[in-house]
Amino acid sequence: MNRLLTALLLFCLAISGATAQTYRQVNNVSYTKKTDAYSAERLKLDIYYPEGQMGCPVVVWFHGGGLEAGSKEIPAKLKEKGYVVVGANYRLLPKVTAKETIDDAAEAVAWVFNHIGEYGGDVKKIVVTGHSAGGYLAMMLCLNKAWLQAYGIDADQVMMYVPFSGQAITHYNIRKMQGIAPLQPTIDEYAPLYWVRKDCPPLVLICGDRELELYGRYDENQYLARMMKLVGHTETYLYEIDGHGHGGMVDPSFHILETHMNKMLGKNVNP
Repeated sequence: MNRLLTALLLFCLAISGATAQTYRQVNNVSYTKKTDAYSAERLKLDIYYPEGQMGCPVVVWFHGGGLEAGSKEIPAKLKEKGYVVVGANYRLLPKVTAKETIDDAAEAVAWVFNHIGEYGGDVKKIVVTGHSAGGYLAMMLCLNKAWLQAYGIDADQVMMYVPFSGQAITHYNIRKMQGIAPLQPTIDEYAPLYWVRKDCPPLVLICGDRELELYGRYDENQYLARMMKLVGHTETYLYEIDGHGHGGMVDPSFHILETHMNKMLGKNVNP
C-alpha cells in the first residue's frame, strides 16, 4: 500500500511539473531611436512573459520617484498571472525637460505595440499603468493623444489606463522646474486635468486615503473623475484605499487592476 501511495504521489508531482507554466525575463532591452548618451543609458525596459504562450494580456508599468528618481521594475504582484509585463525606464528631471520625459514614456508604449507579439503579448490587450510619477505618465498618455500620435499609435488602442496615485494637476516636480512651490497648484499643458475628454478608453483612478496621500493626491483624482464624467466619459472609475498612504496603497491596488482587467477580458470578476 505504501508503495502504491508513493507511486501515486510521484505521478501527481510529475503531472504538476509537466503542466506548470514557466516564465522568463529579458532585461535591458533598448526601446529608443534617440542617440544621445543619456538616452542610450536610460531608455531600456524589462520584459517578463509566460514561455510558449500567445495572445497574453500586457501590462506596461512605469515606476514612481517623482519624475526625478527610480528605476524600472517588474512588480511581484503582476508575476505568474499569465500577463506579459513590461517595466520601463524614462529619463529623469532635471536632466531633461518634462516634455522629453513624457515623450520617453510614449516611445516605450509604442515599442510595446510594435514588438510585444514577439513575447506572446496581444496588442489588443495592453494596459498602461504605474505608481505616482508612473501613474502621472499613464494619465498624460491617455488624455493627451498627441504623445502617442508622435509614434504612430492612437492612445485609444490601449485597452485601459490604470494610474496608481497619479498627479492630476501639473506634476509638482515639473512645477519646481518652473519655480513654483509644491503646494501651489497649477493646471497647464502638463496637467492631465487640462486634457479631459469623453472618448478615451476606460480610466481607473486609484489613490490612498485622502488624509494620508501625498499633496492632496486623492482630491486631485476626485476632481479629474468628476470632470471626465461631466464631459461625457462613462468609464472613469475612482477608488480610495482607506488607511493606506502614498506608498502603502500600491499593493492593494493590484487587486483593483486585476479585477478591471478580468472584466475587460470577459473573465469572472473576483470581488
